[in-house]
Amino acid sequence: MNLVVSLRQMEENDLAAVLAIERATFPFDAWSEGMLRGELHDQPRTRHYIVAVEDGEIVGYAGLAAAGDQADVQTIAVTSGRQRAGIGSAMLRELLTEAERRAVTAVFLEVRADNPAAQAMYERFGFERIGLRSRYYDDGTDAIMMVLTLPGDAAGEPGPAR
Repeated sequence: MNLVVSLRQMEENDLAAVLAIERATFPFDAWSEGMLRGELHDQPRTRHYIVAVEDGEIVGYAGLAAAGDQADVQTIAVTSGRQRAGIGSAMLRELLTEAERRAVTAVFLEVRADNPAAQAMYERFGFERIGLRSRYYDDGTDAIMMVLTLPGDAAGEPGPAR
């Protein structure tokens, strides 16, 4: 059964579903409801959060924080039953498109060193490894720091959308 996934802006009434995915995906360092509400409060000024919806159910979410010409991928998570179905890639593509709309020229992120699937996805999008944060996550796992340089011109105009 191949259902269509749509992406839309995250809203406060999505928090229960997003928190369930957050806790299942990141059991050792899940964000609290207050942290997620805070991120939504800064939307759209400095944040851009989206959800992936399939057959009326939220199956993933992702967030971007942008300031000036730099941005950070805050989080990307997909329900365990829908991982490796292209949903994470679709959400990352949307975050990068939003970064370009905001004239961002560099997007940073941290990814768990024990998550080769996520690392491979980021590398497919052109992210490069720039460092390691030892014991970054609450369970002691290292984080690989990555960056993607986006096209742009000297006037700060974003490059072409992907």
